[in-house]
This record gives sequence, C-alpha cells and structure tokens, in this order.
Amino acid sequence: MKHFIKNCLYFWQYKFIIKKCFLKQRAVNRKKGIKMKKIEEYVRSIPDFPQEGIIFRDVTSVLEDADGMHLAVDTMQDLVKDLEFDVVVGAESRGFIFGVPIAYNLHKAFVPVRKKGKLPCETVSMEYDLEYGSAVIEMHKDSIKPGQKVVLVDDLVATGGTIELVEELGGEVVKVVFLMELAGLKGRERLKGYEVESVLCYDGK
Repeated sequence: MKHFIKNCLYFWQYKFIIKKCFLKQRAVNRKKGIKMKKIEEYVRSIPDFPQEGIIFRDVTSVLEDADGMHLAVDTMQDLVKDLEFDVVVGAESRGFIFGVPIAYNLHKAFVPVRKKGKLPCETVSMEYDLEYGSAVIEMHKDSIKPGQKVVLVDDLVATGGTIELVEELGGEVVKVVFLMELAGLKGRERLKGYEVESVLCYDGK
C-alpha cells in the first residue's frame, strides 16, 4: 500500500511538472512575440478525398502535434468544465482520444461506445446507416446509471445514435461536444433539442 501511494504521488508530481512546463513555454512564447497557432491551423485539409469535390478535414495532423493535441483537448474541455455532469461518453475510436483526457482532467467517469462484438458483458445496441451499408454500436448495459448526467465527446458531429443508447439506459445527455462540424452534413439538425457545441465548423461535407 505504501508503494502504491508513493507511486501515485510521483505520478501527480510528474503531471504537475509537465503542465507547468507547457504553461511556462507558452508564457515565454508570448513574451518573445511568438504567436500561438489556432486549432484550425493544425487541421490538414485534403481536397478530393474520399471523392472528387470533397475536402477531407484530417484530425490526425492535430494529434501528431503535441501543441495541437493539447490545444484541442483544452478547448473542448473548456466547453464543459463549468457544467454539472457525471460521465463522459465517447464513441470508438476518436471519441476515446478526446473523451478520456477530458474525463481524467475533470475527474469524471468515462464510458466507451464500441463496435459490435467488442464488449464482453451484456450490452444495448443501436444500428446506424453508413454511406455504404450500416453498422452497429454497443454500450455495456450497466455503464450508465438512471439519472446520471452525460456529456458526449467526439471528433466529428455524428448521427445521434449514441444519444439514443444513453437515454435507453436512463442517462440524461446534458451536452454534446465535437472538435469539428461539417455544416454540409447537417449533423446538428439530427441533434435538435440538445445543447451542441463544436470547436471548428467548416462549410461543405
């Protein structure tokens, strides 16, 4: 037990030092007149992918840059930090990437939404349409308790299937947060009645 407590203290000291170094470097940059990049500057835009006329907004370029990933998580977290809620829910797979650090930083539980067949215990499921066919997502049946307030986190505005699963389990979705929104997909229209915020919004699909 003594070793466990000692390791925990080391971990928190390390986390504090890393955060302090980041803030110190940011302050130095400002003092030197080095302008911090905006989050949209980290997003790589690829024309005519996956088909002609589409501009693909690549989130991997955000993740591959330490400052970009830090800025993305911090900005999304700022949208919910003053909100009263119990659980962060993230869909496979990029919902995990952004949802887990937000849950960790705010000391909230994290619940994963996974593709069919990936969860070992009893589940609830939802089928949703893709461009070519359909897919099924699942959550553990005991992952959300009735009355719990839930924040959904993902990289891109989606269809709303995750909301249906949360509500089926008795949870209340108090906010939906995305890194990016493609206005042409009209994802926000499918989420009418919910508080939805995105860090970035692009025209088109």
